[in-house]
Amino acid sequence: MLAILLRRIYFTQLFCGGLLGIYAARQFGQSGAKALPLVLLCALLLPLLLQLSVISVSMLQSRAKSAGPLWWRAFGGEFLAALRIYWLQMPWANSKNEVWCPDLPQQTQTWRVPVLLVHGYICNDRVWDKMARALHRAGHPVLAITLEPLFTSIDDYAPQIQHAVRQLQQATGARQVALVGHSMGGLAIRAWMRGHGSVDVARIITLGTPHQGTQITPWSPTPNAAQMVWHSPWLQALQASETPDTRQLMHIALTLHDNIVYPQRDQVLAGASVTEFKGMGHLELCLDARLIGYVLQKLH
Repeated sequence: MLAILLRRIYFTQLFCGGLLGIYAARQFGQSGAKALPLVLLCALLLPLLLQLSVISVSMLQSRAKSAGPLWWRAFGGEFLAALRIYWLQMPWANSKNEVWCPDLPQQTQTWRVPVLLVHGYICNDRVWDKMARALHRAGHPVLAITLEPLFTSIDDYAPQIQHAVRQLQQATGARQVALVGHSMGGLAIRAWMRGHGSVDVARIITLGTPHQGTQITPWSPTPNAAQMVWHSPWLQALQASETPDTRQLMHIALTLHDNIVYPQRDQVLAGASVTEFKGMGHLELCLDARLIGYVLQKLH
């Protein structure tokens, strides 16, 4: 489980940072209570610097290299999004995968279209915390699932998505559901639809999904990451399996400052509607108010 793995990684980083703090305190001749502030500072600073270095490398490697206010806004937003998602949300997931239904409005006694949220690579359901709350407030029953195992073929996630769709339908009585996927989650939705059809689909929204793959790395040791390599055979076969009617159900949101999936302007599919955003990174797509508003608009 990703949550357990993340907790172990971060506790290890805090421990190593604390050791560096103890070493630094000794170098400055501090001990006991006087050394505590420096030890705590180093314990916190090491994980922050590691996170900052990861974001920095990804932002500099991506094709959105042009300096300017939007690039710096994307850089800062992605760093804060990574801290929030990878530190405050995902390590504490419980993976209950329960349907969250809002109170029925008295004037209609009906819910809006139910929404299934599907996360991306090396993430879990907690990446959707902010989006799920917004959808719930707007009257949508919501189910955010955790795809497991972490490293397997994207096709292997189709049964989990099928189960979640049935769970939403049974909990709400709805005939169709909307599916929202971030990054790899959009591909998992398309892979599910290849095997199960679109009869249960109201619409599909993808955020930062590598529909054409990503050039962040030319190879990968994991099956699902290998399938997301730029123009991989798996992606080409997936595209060949889709009909014009299927594509009309899809709405693609991409950010021109994506630091993980790039080049972004190529992440389109013939027949699917595309909306471009600027000034935000890959993870920030799950948090930004503009994206949440976009999703609500497409659902309504």
